[in-house]
Amino acid sequence: MPRTFYRRGPDHRGGATVTFLHVRRRFQFRTVEIGRWVTEPEKQRSAALFYDALCDLMTILGGTESLISLRGTLALQYGIGGQPGVSAHYTPATRSFALAKNAGPGSIAHEWFHAFDHYIADKLFERSGKGAFGSTLWLTRDDAIQHPLNQRLEACYQAILLNDAGTEPSELFQKSAVADKAAGVHYFSKPEELCARAFEAFVQDADCKNDFLVKGTRETDEARMGLYPQGPQRETINAAFRDYFSNLGRALQRTDA
Repeated sequence: MPRTFYRRGPDHRGGATVTFLHVRRRFQFRTVEIGRWVTEPEKQRSAALFYDALCDLMTILGGTESLISLRGTLALQYGIGGQPGVSAHYTPATRSFALAKNAGPGSIAHEWFHAFDHYIADKLFERSGKGAFGSTLWLTRDDAIQHPLNQRLEACYQAILLNDAGTEPSELFQKSAVADKAAGVHYFSKPEELCARAFEAFVQDADCKNDFLVKGTRETDEARMGLYPQGPQRETINAAFRDYFSNLGRALQRTDA
């Protein structure tokens, strides 16, 4: 029986049937690829879920279609290009994010932010490097390109990665480092992973709810371990993201009109 996903938000389709072609055309993704093991009924159902999730993300961010596809540079894969044990992933080299069949739902917000964090790196820093993420560069460099939007994005990174004074690692950073040490890995405390999880929390806290887009930032083992922002830090991060994306959305609406 097909899985169901909780959603509370505006009707984006008006009852119409949508396909992945509609998804690609509306958002102008560079490409949309569907795995050969995805059946026709699964394609139809998944296309509607993706369409609503991406429209909901656009609504939450106050942006435009071009923001979702990162000005047509982003490719989407579903049921293809998976990695063993990984339900969803973003690949900087190909600027594509992939969700495994039946395993990726709830991961869209996380992987989209990876794509955004990668896309924005060379808008935030000159000579950023092809595979660099803006969040990682921000933590290691102090020569960001001066622009009001960049300053707002820097405020997001600071709220996630540093304490209120900007002098020490944040509580989120510290708890993620503890989790890494316990697991013997370097993953949870990577700046790009910290920021993607913080973005998940921001999206899940929005009035528009969509479990296909994001879930798990409050009532999961990871959340209880402190791997998602909590308390005052979560509120600060959410406010910073709202400020940044609302201003970015207004700028895009002017340029995309």
